[in-house]
Amino acid sequence: MAQIPFSEPPWLMGLPSAYYNESHRKWQKTCQELVSKLMPDAGEWEKAGSVPLDLYANFAAANFLVPNLSAPLPVSWLKKLGIHTLPGGLKVEDYDYLHTMIYVDELARTGSLGPSGSVTVGFAFGLPPILKYGSEGLRERFLPDIIMGKKRICIAITEPGAGSDVAAIATRAVKSQDGKEYIVNGQKKWITNGIWSDYASMAVRTGGPGAGGISFLVVPLLKHPGVTMRRLKIGGTQSSGTTFIDLEDVRVPAENLIGVEGQGMKYIMQNFNHERLTICISTNRLSRIALSAAVEYCMKREAFGKPLMDQPVVRHRLAKAGADLEAHWAWIEQFVYCMTKMSEQDANRELGGLTALAKAQGGRVIESGQGEAVEKIYREIPAIRIPGGSEDVMLDLSIRQLVKNFQAKTKELEASRSSKI
Repeated sequence: MAQIPFSEPPWLMGLPSAYYNESHRKWQKTCQELVSKLMPDAGEWEKAGSVPLDLYANFAAANFLVPNLSAPLPVSWLKKLGIHTLPGGLKVEDYDYLHTMIYVDELARTGSLGPSGSVTVGFAFGLPPILKYGSEGLRERFLPDIIMGKKRICIAITEPGAGSDVAAIATRAVKSQDGKEYIVNGQKKWITNGIWSDYASMAVRTGGPGAGGISFLVVPLLKHPGVTMRRLKIGGTQSSGTTFIDLEDVRVPAENLIGVEGQGMKYIMQNFNHERLTICISTNRLSRIALSAAVEYCMKREAFGKPLMDQPVVRHRLAKAGADLEAHWAWIEQFVYCMTKMSEQDANRELGGLTALAKAQGGRVIESGQGEAVEKIYREIPAIRIPGGSEDVMLDLSIRQLVKNFQAKTKELEASRSSKI
């Protein structure tokens, strides 16, 4: 059966690509089959505003949570827990960022980020801070149960008074007199998966004002004294479990500190890069669903005695939307390929600003389509444009980061030239 224009990225339309090997093609088929099996009624779940209670356990049983993590995977930890391969026989050590991109793309094929987000967001963004910056003791205490799906975690940064302005976080963690605990007071808002989470990787203020006073703690949530959570009803992605968290004198062991006190802002910013790139990928797939539905509709819908597709103005609009879509995808593929060749430190430095720009562009691409699926996608646009940094903030960040890199490299060149004179 012929594929509708724009319904798939070029590499899945049968066109050659320098990026993908046989492992990636096999992984795409595996992911597509598993998503269909695990989320057969995702559209209905999003309508109802909730997912089956066993969905997370089903993902864990299928070993389909681990691919949420950015590549390379924590191979030593996975093998320590008996996980040597992913679905389809993919070795954990062979998993690269192109596999991550395929996984995220296939999850978004359901047409909503709500059902998939209900099982992926907390794991994808709440677990990495512990993995990357936590002490060995912290990892030993929390990683096994979270990786195996026995416990759940979320990322808790945003507050009623602090969104994109992360440095304005007000939730305070004060050390007890004996130094054995932090006592946490404050509120967190728009926390995806919070309502189901046993823990949160939470940004808190342990020092003075500004970015230098922020730290990261693993804060117990479910059934923990002083923690009150309620679910928030939002316009789109209703089934993802968006949560308001109130913290009143919540006692947290001091050893739950992630990394070094006062370094939380650094950890948050680096964690954002993975989040922003996955948003880019998901957004592009939703845009494909919307645009291909519009193309299909325009070929069969008649107006003024002929199909809409015979109207030049309609073709012009579809062409502009298609150009934006495919340019955005090519950009994503380029970033992801770079990440398979660069160290995490180099990728964060060189691609951080560009990823922010691509994330902002994704929110602009996703505004064409027709039908019920597109109505649902349209309601999810705020959930694309705001999380991970709002559009205006991303645009500004991208230029600041690019200029900063340029100035640093210019200074290095000048220093190099001076040393040779």
